[in-house]
Amino acid sequence: MKLIIQIPCYNEEETLELAYNDLPRHIDGIDTIEYLIINDGSQDNTVAKARELGFHHIVSFKRNKGLARGFMAGLDACLHLGADIIVNTDADNQYCGADIEKIVRPILDGKADIVIGERPIDQTEHFSWKKKKFQHLGSWVVRVASNTDIPDAPSGFRAYSREAALRINVVNEYTYTLETIIQAGHNKVAMTSVPIRTNEETRPSRLFSSMWRYMKRSATVITRSFVMYQPLKFFSTLGIVLMLVGTVLGVRFLIYMGMGDGDGHIQSLILTAILLLGGFQTITIGLLGDTIAANRKIMEDMQYRIRKMECAQHDDEAQ
Repeated sequence: MKLIIQIPCYNEEETLELAYNDLPRHIDGIDTIEYLIINDGSQDNTVAKARELGFHHIVSFKRNKGLARGFMAGLDACLHLGADIIVNTDADNQYCGADIEKIVRPILDGKADIVIGERPIDQTEHFSWKKKKFQHLGSWVVRVASNTDIPDAPSGFRAYSREAALRINVVNEYTYTLETIIQAGHNKVAMTSVPIRTNEETRPSRLFSSMWRYMKRSATVITRSFVMYQPLKFFSTLGIVLMLVGTVLGVRFLIYMGMGDGDGHIQSLILTAILLLGGFQTITIGLLGDTIAANRKIMEDMQYRIRKMECAQHDDEAQ
């Protein structure tokens, strides 16, 4: 059983040693533990520091491509390196390395394919009151959108089985944390969470410059992911609402017309027609989106099979 711990890095020369020293060297049930960094176009000596510390593998971008692309590049590299379990953690030492054993245990026991580390958000001192509330709100929205019970959706401390990693796709370029949960939820992947500890803050977060900007981008990711996997439900709900409002206005117009006052409410009739037509078109878009989503599932299955064959071929060559 091989575990690879991947760490996305962008100018992490100062904090990488803290994170590295905190990583586990042995876990019961794991035969081999290796460490990998994804150098996301760092402009400092992050790569040199990683080599000095003894990281086994380095995936490097020439320019910064963002957290989502870095995560996927690391995942792909880990699969080709023969990882049975992949753990993603942060280079700023936010998460307690000793808890890696906790998040891989459900996978080793065959109880889950994805495990998300649940941070003690309300007890984290460097989180502001506003950030705590927004973290809870965002996680609730993701739970609804994904039909899961993951309490800390934005947590980047997580473990994937090889089977789960082979099926993951990240479309957005912002972050992988929310989209992968929604995707896994709709694909019925066995997923759970375990409580983990966090360390003191070593530097401000680089994922967002302000809370409002983070909320805006996260909302975009959640909405886009939900529409991708449940287009019929999304557009049908919207279309039905439009048609109901149009119907109410239409009934109102008929009442006024029956009272002999229809000429003064022609605007309601026009708006009724617009809303009914808009609602019908929106539902039609949902039907088309559902057809596209069905084709996407077929393509994702094909991608999974191709990835699996590529990794199997790579394993044979390595032997």
